[in-house]
Order: sequence, then C-alpha cells, then structure tokens
Amino acid sequence: MTQIQRAAKGEITEEISKAAMDEGLSPELVRSRVAAGQIVIPSNKNRGSRVIGIGKGLRTKVNASIGTSTEIADLAMEVEKARIAEKYGADTLMDLSVGGDISGIRKAVMDSIKLPVGTVPLYEAFAKAIEKYGSAVNMPEELLWEITERQCAEGVTFMAIHCGINRKTVEMLRKQNYRYGGLVSKGGSYMVAWMEHNNKENPLYEHFDRVVDILKKYDTVLSLGNGFRAGAIHDSTDRVQIQELLINCELADIGRQMGCQTMVEGPGHIPINEIEANIILEKKMSGESPFYMLGPITTDIAPGYDHITAAIGAALASSFGADFICYVTPSEHLGLPFPADVREGVIAARIAAHVGDMVKRKDMDADKQMSKARRDMKWDAQFEFAIDPERAREIKNRRGNGDEHSCTMCGKFCANDTLMGMFEKDMACTDKR
Repeated sequence: MTQIQRAAKGEITEEISKAAMDEGLSPELVRSRVAAGQIVIPSNKNRGSRVIGIGKGLRTKVNASIGTSTEIADLAMEVEKARIAEKYGADTLMDLSVGGDISGIRKAVMDSIKLPVGTVPLYEAFAKAIEKYGSAVNMPEELLWEITERQCAEGVTFMAIHCGINRKTVEMLRKQNYRYGGLVSKGGSYMVAWMEHNNKENPLYEHFDRVVDILKKYDTVLSLGNGFRAGAIHDSTDRVQIQELLINCELADIGRQMGCQTMVEGPGHIPINEIEANIILEKKMSGESPFYMLGPITTDIAPGYDHITAAIGAALASSFGADFICYVTPSEHLGLPFPADVREGVIAARIAAHVGDMVKRKDMDADKQMSKARRDMKWDAQFEFAIDPERAREIKNRRGNGDEHSCTMCGKFCANDTLMGMFEKDMACTDKR
C-alpha cells in the first residue's frame, strides 16, 4: 500500500514518524494530513532515500533540477551537481536529462546521493523516439508507459507528468491567439506537437488511471506537470494556464481517491501581485494538495540573475502557502547550469523558503539567535546560524584585519563595542525575551 492508503487506515508509518519529528509536529497530525492528501512523503519502495514531507504546515521544501542537454552530456558533472545540491541543503533533486545515456546518468546520480529524486519520464520517451524513430512525434504510446514503469522500478520518488494537456487546452491556446513567451515547457511543447501530428488525445490524460496504477505500485508521488506554464510575465494567469490548473486540480483529487500521493505544479513566470491568487486557486480547487511552484520568476529582464528574480517570487509564494519550490540558477535562459550555478541556485532558494516560512510558520528563532550572536560579536555562533557557513567564513577571512573580535566593515567604529559596556546588563536581560 501507499503512504496515503496506510495513513487513511490510521497507520502512522515509519516515514510519517520521521517527517513529523523533523518538523516538530505530532505524528498523528502528519498522518491525518497525509490521509487527506495535504501532505506527501516521497518514498519509493525500491530506493531508500532521505525522508521528507511536503505540504500543509511543513517547512517549505526546495528542489534542485540538474540534467544533461543535447549539447552538453557530461555524466561526471551531473553527479558533481547532484552532490553539490545535497551538500548545500536541497531537499530533493530532479534529473531532467535529455542528452547522452539518460538512464545511465540517472542511475549514477541516484547512487551518489540520498535525496529523493524526481524525473519527467516524457523527456526520456521523446528522446528515445527521436533516436529510434527519427522524430518525437513518431513516439509509440507504449514507449511512454514502458519508460514510466521502468523509472519507477529504478526508485524514482516523484514524477512530473503532463496530464493536464488535452485537446480542450490545446484548442484554448489556439483560440487565445497570443503568447508573448510561447510554449516554454519541453514536455508540454513535445506533447502538443505529438497530439497535433497524430490527431490524438494526450494518452496521459486519456488513460489517467494507467498513470496512477503505475505510480501506486511503487508509491511514487504524482506531480501534475505544468505544460502550459507562462514563460513570460505577460502570459501569466492566462486562460490556458488556468484551464490546465483546473484539470490538474481535478486529477489530483481523482489520483488521491485512487490511493496515489499527488501534488500540483505551477505557474512559471508571474508578477508578484498574482502569486497569492494562484496559490488560493490551487489550494481551493485541489482540496489543499501540496503546491509545487516553479520559481516563480518575477521579471523577464534579468538574465544571469534569475536566481534572484525567482527568490523574490519564492519568498512570497512560501509566505502565501506554497509547499515546494524549484530553484532557479543564474544560468536560466542562458545555458546549462554548471556546478557553481547549482550552489547559487540552492542557496538563493533556501533563503527564499526561509523568508516565507518566517511568515507562514511564524518561525523566527534562528534569526533571533543570529541577532544575539552578532550583538555579542560571537563569530563561531554567527557561522553556525548562517544558511551558508562556508561562504560566510570565506568572506570574513578574506576581508579580515587580523582582529578576531571585529570585522573590517566598521573596525574601531564598531557600534556594538561602543555601547555594549554601557548597556551590557540591559542587553543580557533581553536574552530571556
């Protein structure tokens, strides 16, 4: 049985207990929310990975996406990127490889880390179709099912599957008659091309029960992919995106009732004043399924700094109730991320998630501890509470003046030193508050 089925029967599984302990919540509360489909626990039966919970009342989780392209397919680099993502605090990893030995790269990545690993099986299916049949639109439907099952059997813990694309949403996109950013989802664009070429319905929508049956067998979490997500600020919250969201929310409810853990994805590029509305819609229409937000990127004019544009969106999204965010690296829109980009993306996303959780979970204790350590000039404590202690130490050491007590920002004009003796007793009293 899956986690949701066991929770519905009243069982507090080992994974539920672990997730509850990590979050400081009661196991019964977490069990009830898993049973209701408000929390998912990615835990494929065929792979022992780190246990995390994603959903209502939990810390906002961060995903790091890696993977090869048709231009750069370096297995060793992908393994290094996976290890860097784990080292710097990502909660999950997605392998989105489309070039080289896709299955071999996935195995090497999964063998190198303990994080739950997700995929988009459509990518490998279309890549194999191009290799074997000359074009993605020639993909036999059965190939998609074979690859989905094989990836689940290998231990993939969650899958982004583009079930919300159907003939109705494609027709809506055609009638809408505009998209400033076009169709930016690789899986979405290839599936639409396949449907148009073959004059068929999306098999992932038409045979949704088959999708669920495969994933249930391994307790792989179904992440309902956002194939029509906006790739430009001016396309956000348009009719086709919302239509796909509506379908995905309905499918999330159906999947839950069938005993499959589900979550919903969205929405890509979006201005900050529309973030809360998207979260409200997803939560109300899906019965509070976990919401996996891609970014979201909040302006289109900052190539090279999109880890910052996404961190702005992610912080707001987290504060409004998003449960899971996908990091964005500085190389977004410019090229395949390298290892240094992965580190920057993970740290930026973790900062954003923490900022949101300060509001959503009313959890500011770490910030209070950091403030007191700064006030008291306790550098080791400051590094301990830092989200990236390695970077903090590096900067402090590089800009040092040989004085372990102060730093070179103020030197002898240090505000803390100036008043600490005068108000030392009063300051000590504040530690109790």
